Amino acid sequence: MALIKSKNLSLAYDGVLIASGLDFEVNKGDYLCVVGENGSGKSTLVKALLGLKNPNGGELIFSDGLEKKEIGYLPQQTGVQKDFPASVYEVVVSGCINKLGKKPFFGSAHRLLAEKNMKRLGIEDIKKRCYRELSGGQQQRVLLARALCATGELLLLDEPTAGLDPKATQDFYELIQALNRDGITIIMVSHDINSAINYSSHILHMSHKPLFFGKTEDYVKSPIGRAFIGGEEE
Repeated sequence: MALIKSKNLSLAYDGVLIASGLDFEVNKGDYLCVVGENGSGKSTLVKALLGLKNPNGGELIFSDGLEKKEIGYLPQQTGVQKDFPASVYEVVVSGCINKLGKKPFFGSAHRLLAEKNMKRLGIEDIKKRCYRELSGGQQQRVLLARALCATGELLLLDEPTAGLDPKATQDFYELIQALNRDGITIIMVSHDINSAINYSSHILHMSHKPLFFGKTEDYVKSPIGRAFIGGEEE
């Protein structure tokens, strides 16, 4: 069974229908990139996947073993978030908050998971540094480690390389690819169409209606794929 299946999904923003007829599915191990012009409903889809917004119609079906709160989420960063006055460790371990249950404090298992993910992403040596003092690339690794503390199965990334320099962007994409090869399923919203086709296994191209869903290799041969890759995107 698919981890997530969308059936005839429609999405609205401020009462205005912005996307309809969305049919797609995400299976374990997939790397799905969601692309499309501004205003096509990509961010609204993210909110629906996280359970923060109800679909206007249709349905999102989650497998029995996956809860919305167990999706590791890396949002677009705001200026306020970039200036957050906490240590790297404090940011990372906060990803375990949904695992606390009725407990008021993080326990040894949560601390060990945070340490594991900091090591996994190569940031264990900066765990005592203040988050707001880090470079953009380091901050994204911290937020990714935080997201991994919430899940061992699926990561949802919303424009994760926005504002990063080319080297940090390349490093981040390679890091995501390595996590995907380790068995983490990826859903990434991106305007970076070249990286999307270089790294993803599947593409969902959104507009007011779905223009394409399928394997990346088929997308690049499709009329919409050729047009979008050729520079007609916003």
